[in-house]
Amino acid sequence: MSNTVTSSENLLGIPPTHLPEDPAAERLEQGVAPDQVAAAYPSSSLAWATLAEDALEDGRTVEGYAYARTGYHRALDALRRSGWRGQGPVPWSHVPNRGFLRSLAALSRAAGEIGEVEEEQRCRQFLRDSSAEAADELGL
Repeated sequence: MSNTVTSSENLLGIPPTHLPEDPAAERLEQGVAPDQVAAAYPSSSLAWATLAEDALEDGRTVEGYAYARTGYHRALDALRRSGWRGQGPVPWSHVPNRGFLRSLAALSRAAGEIGEVEEEQRCRQFLRDSSAEAADELGL
């Protein structure tokens, strides 16, 4: 048996954080425009992550950065309300966590595109520390 620890193991024994269901998810799945969903559910990190990803895909980097940062901060608020204390796993496998994880990935990408290297690296590492599975799924 190996004593080697991988980066995906939770060495601190901190329980994973599971965010509650996001009501915006259903609206997005129904095809409602992300800007309308964000306006109706401004605390939804998923709505902001979707806006960020769309903006980045369209080459609207600064807009994508702003959307991603909004989603990231909305998610931090939700994580804290769910008992998160600034560290520990936020599993990709728990679907409501994906708004946070996608916002963080989009923020890393956008920061890199505007040359904010330290922010890009910090967000990339935060994503990997929160969920290595998410980092892999999101290509970071």
